[in-house]
Order: sequence, then C-alpha cells, then structure tokens
Amino acid sequence: MKRYSEAILSVICALFLSVTCSASEGGALCRAECKEKKIALTFDDGPHPVYTPEILEILSEYRVRATFFVVGENAEKYPDIIIDEIAGGHEIGNHTYSHAFINKLSVDETAAELEKNESVINAICERKIRYVRPPGGIYGDPFLRICEDFGYTVVLWSVDTRDWKRPGAAYIEDTVNSEVGPGDIILMHDYVAGGPSSTPEALRSLIPSLLGQGYEFVTLDELTSR
Repeated sequence: MKRYSEAILSVICALFLSVTCSASEGGALCRAECKEKKIALTFDDGPHPVYTPEILEILSEYRVRATFFVVGENAEKYPDIIIDEIAGGHEIGNHTYSHAFINKLSVDETAAELEKNESVINAICERKIRYVRPPGGIYGDPFLRICEDFGYTVVLWSVDTRDWKRPGAAYIEDTVNSEVGPGDIILMHDYVAGGPSSTPEALRSLIPSLLGQGYEFVTLDELTSR
C-alpha cells in the first residue's frame, strides 16, 4: 500500500521519539500517572484481514481490552473487523484516513484526513472518537490545535515494541517485560507489511506473563479515568 512506500521515513522519524516519555510530551499523552498496575495495549494501522482477527481472538481468550488506532482506508475495506473490535469491548482511535505523515500536510489536509477517517468509522459503528495518534508519532502545534477542535486527545506511547520491524516474538516480549510499569501505553501494530507479523505470537506469551505479574489491561478511556 502507498503508506508503506514511506516506511524509511517512518523509521527515521521514529528515532526522534522517546519510548519512555513522561505522562505528557509536547501536548500528547504518553502514559498515565497511576499507582495501580494498569496498562494499555494499543494497536496501529489496521485493520488487517489476517492479523487483526488473530489478535482479537487472543485478546478475547484472556478477556483483555485494547485500543485500536484505525487507518480509514483499511476500515473501509474491512468494516466487519471494526464491528468485531467494538463487540469485543475494545476502543477505536483515529490514525488518519491514509496513514499520512502530518508534517507533510497543510492544516486543511490534516483536518480532512482526520475528518474522513472519523466519517468512515462512524458509518461503520457510530462511535464517538476521543483519541488520535499521528502516524510515526510526528506532529506539531498546528496538529494539536486541530485535534482540540475535534475534541481529540493526542496519544503517543511509553513502551515501543517496534513490532512493525518484525523483530521476532522474543524481542517484543523482552522489550515489554523490561520496560513496562503502571500507567504505560504499549505501542504495537495489527497491520505489519513486508512479511509475517511477530505480534500475535508475542501476545500469546506476553499477555499471560503480564497478567501473572498482576497487570490489568485496560482501554485508554479506562487508563485515563480516575
């Protein structure tokens, strides 16, 4: 797909992002300040026709809720998967319509990307979207102002699994286990290009491991509600 032709740019931009940022970073939510062992699993770029249903099955098995940052053009192709996400108690976030990098768009183009994505999601499930994640985590003050107009909270992450690079399940598990703490927002992907995804395999071990450590998986709404 078109967005993955810019994968190299995404890699470069991601290098400038802190994976252990504070509760808020430049106006974006990175993690929640909480004493309880609550954490949020978030998935970007989907839905994918194979990986997203597999991930949903794993989440259902362990009764885990997550937040999916949806790309509008993928939602148009696979609306039934969006419906399955909602039915599973998961939260839906805006990840633009075409996975466009915000720093390459005008203010009007950015607003159109967000609005078109929200229209697609609303047509499928009539959901009020509260959270947005800019592709690559790249944004600036104009984006924050646009999101404020939309009523969105901008969300980044505090634990980056880099699963889009397909590093293998063991790497993903080790990364999360070594970095996770109460209030963390974990970045994963349910749409991975270029080869088989390591994410479902990692989740099969990671979720029971974290549950065994006393962690509770919650949606962003639940993580930020006090």
